[in-house]
Amino acid sequence: MIEKFFRRILGSKSKPIDRTKPVVLGPTEHKIDPKLVSSNAIRVTQSLQQAGFKAFLVGGAVRDLLLGIKPKDFDIATNATPEQVKKLFRRAFIIGRRFQIVHVMFGQDLLEVTTFRGASMEEAPKDEHGRVLRDNTFGEQHEDAVRRDFTINAMYYDPETQTVLDYHGGMADIRNKTLRIIGVPEARFREDPVRLLRVVRFAAKLGFTIDPATSAPMKIMAPLINNVPAARVFDEMLKLLMSGQALACLQRLRKEGLHHGLLPLLDVVMEQPLGEKFVRLALASTDARIQQGKPVSPGFLFASLLWHQVLEKWAAYQAAGEASIPALHLAADDVLDSQIEKLALQRKIASDMRDIWAMQPRFERRTGKGPYKLLENLRLRAGYDFMLLRCASGEIDTELGEWWTAFMEGDGPEREVLLTQKPKTAASAGAPKGARRRGGRGRVKPDGDSGASE
Repeated sequence: MIEKFFRRILGSKSKPIDRTKPVVLGPTEHKIDPKLVSSNAIRVTQSLQQAGFKAFLVGGAVRDLLLGIKPKDFDIATNATPEQVKKLFRRAFIIGRRFQIVHVMFGQDLLEVTTFRGASMEEAPKDEHGRVLRDNTFGEQHEDAVRRDFTINAMYYDPETQTVLDYHGGMADIRNKTLRIIGVPEARFREDPVRLLRVVRFAAKLGFTIDPATSAPMKIMAPLINNVPAARVFDEMLKLLMSGQALACLQRLRKEGLHHGLLPLLDVVMEQPLGEKFVRLALASTDARIQQGKPVSPGFLFASLLWHQVLEKWAAYQAAGEASIPALHLAADDVLDSQIEKLALQRKIASDMRDIWAMQPRFERRTGKGPYKLLENLRLRAGYDFMLLRCASGEIDTELGEWWTAFMEGDGPEREVLLTQKPKTAASAGAPKGARRRGGRGRVKPDGDSGASE
């Protein structure tokens, strides 16, 4: 007690933490269930260790294991060089420009193996904004830990000894549900601006609070994302939207000012009652499917996010004198051209989006052979689910969705009866005119398939 009192009075300095020596956590402390660890991940770490190298599970896999979640992917960190790793496995491939890694394949199972990265980046090539372009400097494990982005992603697990090595207090942050970047936030974001998006994704996905020092510079540094290759931004955006917490992620993006340059139209959409409701329904449907372990279509997801921009341009082209269908194609071209440049949308995804949009006016044709031809369309399920979202948001009348639900579920005679019915309203799925009617109560609602049958 007396010693503590004098230390407080005299202002004695606390001993600095030695980040070169980890806190070692045993099974009773970390409580990782070994059954959640991939057998192939264990094979890789054992093979490396038997060859005389160090090898650990690292990153998100360890974080998820500590949270009691079965990881989707397992990454391994080792002191073996990429060439040494490649020699140990029959199906191993060295990839990467910015930092070389090895992909080890076991059937369809892919494991990523990285060599411990060195701490020094002074000589690494950078762009004019400080973003590291290439860095293949290898180092010690404690240096590799410093290079990890967040404390909760900087822990190493050895399946053989069942111990966790914690260099930066990651275990404490997991217990406190805090997301904290390692090092000086400004410098770390400048090195790799994609970390700005990763902060949002992890915070929303895990339900963690962002450490104030980490969040403070985010809005100011948001423009740095514009300097990142579009393909990397798209990859991170896809992870964010398919995290199972897409709506929470987008709301956080807006809050942190990170959506500008990525999805700036969100501001416009979210200010329109119908647009906001449509996006919320689409994202909620996607989140539900992911949480249930069901597949989702990226094309459907991006078609939903960009739909109200298409609607606006579609109406503008019609107001200028274009017929409905050509106007829709022109609107789709405009939106896709601008977004392909910003987000590097893959050709397949862009094609899926275009098909979903182009199908919408065809649902309005409910006579003759048109509906039967639409039933043969390979993209019908995606287009139908999209149309149901439009009904549920109030953009078009629910009567249209009810009719198509009955037609798709009906047999031959029932379908013929439906073809003789006249639409109950004049609401058109193919002519956005601003004034939209809301239907009465119906059983139509998005079923959450989100084009999963594509």
